[in-house]
Amino acid sequence: MKQGLSRRDFLKLAGLAPFGVIAPPLIKKIGLQRLMQGEKKNVLVVLFDAFSAKNISMYGYERETTPNLSKLAKRATVYHNHYASSSFTTPGTASLLTMTLPWTHRAFKFGGEVAKPMVNKSIFHAFDDYYRIGYSHNPLVNIFFKQFQTNIDEFVPREKLLINNDGLIRILFGNDEDIATISWSREMKRIEGTYPYSLFLSHLYEKYQENKIASYKDMYPDGVPNINSDNYYTLDEGIDWLQDRITELPQPFFSYFHFFPPHFPYRARREFSDVFVNDFWKPLEKPRGLFSEDNSEETLGKLRARYDQFILNVDSEFGRLFDYLESSGILENTWVVLTSDHGEMHERGISGHTTPTFYQPILRIPLMIFEPGQQVGREIHAPTSAIDVMSTLLHVTGHSMPAWSEGTLLPPYATQSTQPDAGVFAVGARHNNPNLAISEATIAYVQGNYKLIYYLGYKELGSDSEQIQLYDIQSDPEELNDLSLTQKAVASDMLAKVKSKLAEVNKQYPTS
Repeated sequence: MKQGLSRRDFLKLAGLAPFGVIAPPLIKKIGLQRLMQGEKKNVLVVLFDAFSAKNISMYGYERETTPNLSKLAKRATVYHNHYASSSFTTPGTASLLTMTLPWTHRAFKFGGEVAKPMVNKSIFHAFDDYYRIGYSHNPLVNIFFKQFQTNIDEFVPREKLLINNDGLIRILFGNDEDIATISWSREMKRIEGTYPYSLFLSHLYEKYQENKIASYKDMYPDGVPNINSDNYYTLDEGIDWLQDRITELPQPFFSYFHFFPPHFPYRARREFSDVFVNDFWKPLEKPRGLFSEDNSEETLGKLRARYDQFILNVDSEFGRLFDYLESSGILENTWVVLTSDHGEMHERGISGHTTPTFYQPILRIPLMIFEPGQQVGREIHAPTSAIDVMSTLLHVTGHSMPAWSEGTLLPPYATQSTQPDAGVFAVGARHNNPNLAISEATIAYVQGNYKLIYYLGYKELGSDSEQIQLYDIQSDPEELNDLSLTQKAVASDMLAKVKSKLAEVNKQYPTS
């Protein structure tokens, strides 16, 4: 029996070489139009790490941080109340990629993996008839890519878009990467004012780094952007590479590109580096609470200004990418998604996102969906979740929603209205053993105008062992007025739903 080259084999082959090299001898045999165009639309997901909706002018922030997004909103479906599933990259990204909440995928801890049953339950597995490509600046995301690798046609190494990196460690010590990376950091790097074990080798390493980034210093007066004190990169080079690569991808494709900005350290390009430093704008000063840190208002103000400037840099680069997608014609045949994995916070004494608190700056993130050829904008104000995004992309590209997905279809793509009592969950259990029932966690539950935050098991709670906060995020978006004592019926009803769901999850796991 005569067998031709299958479409899947073609797509895998195409990912290994520029299309111009392999296409000529194949065109007559398999039909270029059938394989490269077909009827299905491409998907391009662009994620910017630690990108809080709170600091985005398109959503009403007082500083003009996103002039390009504001302009592009007229051609997109914009979600105003979209929530991350957790507060940092590991659980937040795992939820996005698996369409499940952290208490299901169990990637709780910093650098954690999804549970073994989830390895073949990712968005890459669901798009099995597409060419699938993934890249991330963030090493925490690459842990998942390695778990999902059998379902990814092109896993782009992180080092591809780094100026300088410690990728040699992963090459030489692939089986012991975690231990080797820690040893390397202690031996070679000066982090947060500490001294490395080897002053001689660390000095040589620093000189090597300086030489690598010397040509970028004028462009970045606050320092060249980096990850973990080295691993230098620039977003503009990442966007340049993405533009070049996406034109070469076999179609239809599913692509996920996870860029580090505007994540700390906030180092914007020169034209954005001093825009907000001396603008005299002052954010609302908010009360400190149980999990507040020791940062002064002055320190938080400086960090916020640098963060906002990095957002302005991100906005410029996404605008440039969008212009390219449009001019190249890719936009006509591609669903484009802009989102994040979690937010960032510079208030209540807290800086960053490594906190048990689940205030809006941490959880509320951007979501913009650009349909192929879309010219008219839409605005969605209903609460939506990160676990809904990939489920919706499957639906709009003609795929069935997988049985394991906990997401629902985003409006306006849902075929039927969401249940009236449906809500959005976010779960943080950073110090909880993923193999045990959840005993220390922060859980947020958003239903309608109300948001409940439930704290469980933290030592800071003392003998109480649990605490709740309730906010009307419609009338009190800054979360200044805790209604848990004055709106007891609402608080009790929402807390009962949280505890019921938690009990349902916990019964699958031992307590110790």
